[in-house]
Amino acid sequence: MSEYAPSTNDVRSTDVLVVGGGMAGLAGALALRENGANVTLVERAPEFGEVGAGLQMAPNASRVLKRWGLLEKALEIGVQPGHLVFRDAVTGEELTRQSLGGEFEERYGAPYVVIHRSDLHRVLLEGCEAAGVTLVNDVMVETVETVNGRGVVHTAAGVDYEADVVVGADGLKSTLRPLVSDDEPVSSAYVAYRGTVPITENTPKADLEDVIVYLGPDCHLVQYPLRKGELLNTVAVFKSASFERGEEQYGGVDELEAAYKDCVPAVREALKNLATGIRWPMYDRNPIENWVAGRMVLMGDAAHPMLQYLAQGACQALEDAAVLQDVTNGTVFTADGVNPEAWDGALREFNTIRAGRTARVQRTARIWGESWHVSGLARTLRNLLFKSRKDNDFQYNDWLYGQDGDGVPAAHSEAARLVLPA
Repeated sequence: MSEYAPSTNDVRSTDVLVVGGGMAGLAGALALRENGANVTLVERAPEFGEVGAGLQMAPNASRVLKRWGLLEKALEIGVQPGHLVFRDAVTGEELTRQSLGGEFEERYGAPYVVIHRSDLHRVLLEGCEAAGVTLVNDVMVETVETVNGRGVVHTAAGVDYEADVVVGADGLKSTLRPLVSDDEPVSSAYVAYRGTVPITENTPKADLEDVIVYLGPDCHLVQYPLRKGELLNTVAVFKSASFERGEEQYGGVDELEAAYKDCVPAVREALKNLATGIRWPMYDRNPIENWVAGRMVLMGDAAHPMLQYLAQGACQALEDAAVLQDVTNGTVFTADGVNPEAWDGALREFNTIRAGRTARVQRTARIWGESWHVSGLARTLRNLLFKSRKDNDFQYNDWLYGQDGDGVPAAHSEAARLVLPA
């Protein structure tokens, strides 16, 4: 245990210090505040906000919002699509569809919702504000150490924060992940362009109530409505030669247009909806077994960044928060007050429950993405497999969306915990 000399400028103490004000950080802060913790969240940006376009929130995530009383707020500004539809991008042929209401919603205990990232972020931010989480902007965290059983956060401004536990939720390029791993983000060779445009009388009316995914060789395109059907969200993902060379951004749209040249007109026309001034290079990381260093624990993309093919990045962050809430309720936070000594066991429990589960999601997302982008004989076989599936065949969904009786992920139960493969 290192010796620690507090800053002469400022030392701030709290039960829980959350680093990062994105989806994961806000969810973790709210979850622990719900348990009664005194929570401070620090964010490097001068103000809170979220960039990007839409996201899909599956039942395993919307159940968590339901737990916190925030689902109705999300539904007020989101959309409940009728179906998830997969099509071949070259022929336009429908391959399979999943109905998302009725039996699907009843089975999984919550709806499938598509929502603008900024809207979901605002719902979580307002939830934190209402719950009494202390929110601090313009804080650049440099490192964390554990001293005398507490986490000590050192910042660039010379202000130190002390907490019983530090939650690192600072994303893909986490400053705190090096405390548990020396790995680097893994490039997928794929990039995404996104765009949202108003739905007008001139917008083709077909498919405006569903999530539509077109699968093409080395590319795919996703469309769905947002904000109660006022906006159309479009995401185009393709294999990029320039990104493979190391160029995260690229001038011009020739790569984009070339990637979709063999696709049906509906797909090529949808490219006009994209904002082409910036693209999102797609990275993940290899799963790691340990997220804990002393009194610091990672969650969200800092712990398990994943490719978007299962639409589970934000969903798994919300699952993290729910499980962190559960393992500290009655152990760290009890009817008799806070028991800081229980944090070590709670963090081990959280890590054990979540590492195997998220590793499976990370690996499955990679495989799922590969199956989307195949060509030749592999495409023919993929299409035959997709067409053999019947609507409301839940065998491929239960592991991801399923739940225990209390509404938390199925992987939370003792029998369903996953061992992280070597």
